[in-house]
Amino acid sequence: MKLDKLKTIGFSIAVFLLPLLFMVLVNETIALKKREQGYRVNTIEAINSNKAVANQCTWMCHNNTLYCKEHHTKWLKTSFPYTDPIYFGTIQLLMATGNYGAANILLYVVFFPLTIGGLMIWNRHLTIKIATLKKHKNGNN
Repeated sequence: MKLDKLKTIGFSIAVFLLPLLFMVLVNETIALKKREQGYRVNTIEAINSNKAVANQCTWMCHNNTLYCKEHHTKWLKTSFPYTDPIYFGTIQLLMATGNYGAANILLYVVFFPLTIGGLMIWNRHLTIKIATLKKHKNGNN
């Protein structure tokens, strides 16, 4: 019984840590390969620049969504009538907080991953519970 508990705890920890480690690994790998000066905000330097580049998203796309939509979205254009209200509504919501950067990090780096991770752990718990109930129903103690 203790081994099953350890497996569950290990799974729970992995659900939260592996995506974070993967994100850091990808970002640091890209940062090692970059050749240009990154976009700088105060003392923080981003991986890519703020230059308008026709074949690559940069901070220009973050700061000017219309430029990105015009140059970098080939297959998504038909979805804009559906996605734009959600996208721009989210941006307006984040800006309305008074601190866009902090709200963005809290929502996308903290809240969403914790919610998704929590739901995955809850799903795992329910899956184990269902399997246990099936075993007991079939007489396999």
